[in-house]
Amino acid sequence: MGRFAREELTAAIRHYDEVVAGCSQSGDWSPFADLFTPDVEYIEHAYGVFHGRDAVRVWIIETMAPFPQMRIAQSWKAFDDENDAVVFGVDNILDHPTEPGVEFSFPNWSRVVYAGDGLFSSQEDVYNPVRDAPRVVTEWVRAGGKLLAPPARMQHIGS
Repeated sequence: MGRFAREELTAAIRHYDEVVAGCSQSGDWSPFADLFTPDVEYIEHAYGVFHGRDAVRVWIIETMAPFPQMRIAQSWKAFDDENDAVVFGVDNILDHPTEPGVEFSFPNWSRVVYAGDGLFSSQEDVYNPVRDAPRVVTEWVRAGGKLLAPPARMQHIGS
C-alpha cells in the first residue's frame, strides 16, 4: 500500500475526469494544469517533457487551441496502490461536425502519480502520435471539422 488510501486516489481521479470534461465543454484548457503540483513532471511522447505546472499550462493551451472541444474519455483504469498511481486508457474524440453520434478518435494511455491534496505529481502519456493523431485529425477536417489554430509542433521524444 502506498501513502494514500484507494478512496482518496479514486476521488482524485474522479476530479481529474470532471476537470477534463469541463475543459472540453468550455474550450478553456487552463484548468487542466491545476490538477498538478507546482513541480509536476509531465512526459508527453509527442510534445516533450514539461517541468512545472506553468509549463504544462502553456503546453496544453497551445496543443488544444486547434480543437478545444476535443473530448477525452477514459475507457479503462487500473490502480497501482503501491505507487499511488493510476494507469488509464483514453480515447481522444472529435465529434463529427454534421453527423451526431459519429466520432473520430485515437487511443492513448496515461499514468498519473498522486501526491495528495487532490493533486498529481506526474503524468506520462503514451500513444503513437505519428500514426494516430494526424490521421484522425485529417479525417475530421475532411468531414468538415475546422481547426481554430495551427496545430502545435510535435517533438517525438524517445525516437
